[in-house]
Amino acid sequence: MDTSHVLVLPQRLKALAEMAALLQRLDAQPLSVSPAQYRQVVQQLAHQLEPLAMDEALDRLLQAFPAAATVYENLHYNQAGLCRAPLETALNAEMAATALIQAVRIGSGKPPLA
Repeated sequence: MDTSHVLVLPQRLKALAEMAALLQRLDAQPLSVSPAQYRQVVQQLAHQLEPLAMDEALDRLLQAFPAAATVYENLHYNQAGLCRAPLETALNAEMAATALIQAVRIGSGKPPLA
């Protein structure tokens, strides 16, 4: 049985899809490139993502490449928070961050968050 999926994208997203696929491969094999090379791929992907508005095609691409989805989410964090993360994951991350901030404040003598 063939379980492969074909991702059909408009031409305007082809270069982005290639960069997203490259980042996904690098994420799967973290020791295959230097940190500087990895950073360069992420920066190029971010540069390609910045001008794009979310639409169905971009959403499909980001669903197919979780590493690219993380970059997209980081670019839009100020406006949408963890907009692509499942709700439970986002909630757990927020609770962990709040607990860490409180622990640091308690350790520094500052009052904890309410």
